[in-house]
Amino acid sequence: MSHEEKNIRIFHNPKCSKSRQTLQILHDRNTNPQIIEYLKTPPNESELEEILKLLGMEPRDLMRKKEDIYKELKLDDTSLDRQNLIRAMIENPKLIERPIVLSNNKATIGRPPENVIGLL
Repeated sequence: MSHEEKNIRIFHNPKCSKSRQTLQILHDRNTNPQIIEYLKTPPNESELEEILKLLGMEPRDLMRKKEDIYKELKLDDTSLDRQNLIRAMIENPKLIERPIVLSNNKATIGRPPENVIGLL
């Protein structure tokens, strides 16, 4: 199977060094990923649900808890349900950990960037 057939997507933040390094690994392996700048084009609810399922994570596991917005929105409140947390990530995509790479019904977070090699 060629890399193009795998339909590789990366949820990318060009300002993030880990995201840039992950994208470079993809390019170095002659893949042509679909680059989604998720801060400009955040995933919708069903896309985020699919990403969480593929990663085997709960919404809070995929959140950047050190972001100011996490504290401002009090997202550590354990009474918040899954839908509230997902909505917060869609409305504030800065909360979503990065980069996320999807390929062939699998997903990984590029932290460290070398994690992506297992998807290729």
